Amino acid sequence: MILKGCVLYPLCPPRNKQRCSRLWKIAYGGLLKIVTGSLLTFYVVLCLDGRMVLISKQVPSRFMYPKEWQHLTMFILLTLNGCVDFMSNNVLPQRCVGLEKGTLVLIIYELLLLMVSHAKDSEGVELHVHSLLILVVFLLLLVLTAELWAPNMCHLQLMETFLMLMMGSWLMQAGFILYRPVSGYPWQDDDISDIMFVTTFFCWHVMIDASFLLGIYGFSSFWYHCYSPSLKLTGPKEAPYYASPPGPPYKLLQEVEQSEKEDQALLLAKCSP
Repeated sequence: MILKGCVLYPLCPPRNKQRCSRLWKIAYGGLLKIVTGSLLTFYVVLCLDGRMVLISKQVPSRFMYPKEWQHLTMFILLTLNGCVDFMSNNVLPQRCVGLEKGTLVLIIYELLLLMVSHAKDSEGVELHVHSLLILVVFLLLLVLTAELWAPNMCHLQLMETFLMLMMGSWLMQAGFILYRPVSGYPWQDDDISDIMFVTTFFCWHVMIDASFLLGIYGFSSFWYHCYSPSLKLTGPKEAPYYASPPGPPYKLLQEVEQSEKEDQALLLAKCSP
């Protein structure tokens, strides 16, 4: 029966299926992190008027471009996270999810430290924007730390996805608020209405990201409930499932051994002259 199953259902798929499976297993998320982090790193280096000087040659010497160096460190961390994801999925003989999660938690820890010090020299609207971002990063750090001890909890994974969406969308909004306002006029730090509208925009981001995540979940649930019956019907044809009969293991083993002895005795009786 085992040999027959192996002949009917070969373990080695065709070459075209092997190529498709290899392409499917590539860590595209890791590659995207590597490409994005590298491009942003070059952007920070090239956007400065001078070179990326760490310490000035003046006496007494002082550190130069502190915020740009922090931005550069954040983008390098993003690139390293992508390298770890790619190595875990495509280089190592077996995927190491603990390595990926541990690296991500360490990077978020460093990101939180950089963000806290990054907001020291800010005030007004810029300080409020960074404070809201620090809040999201802190909550994400708590969720990721909890996932190290409970990696299979769907609630934590859902919260991680939502906070990742919040961090990314608010980072893009912060870039428009601080560097390229939509109105064309800079925000006023002494105007309380500007700070209030920053909080309003943050709440809008929460609602939009939650609705976006809810829409994806609803579409996935609808797709699963519509196509799961057909998958269940076609599933046994592709990979047959043999259910084991109920009973204790030692009793089943004794029954198998007894049936084998009877088969051997019957075979000997037939072969004897």
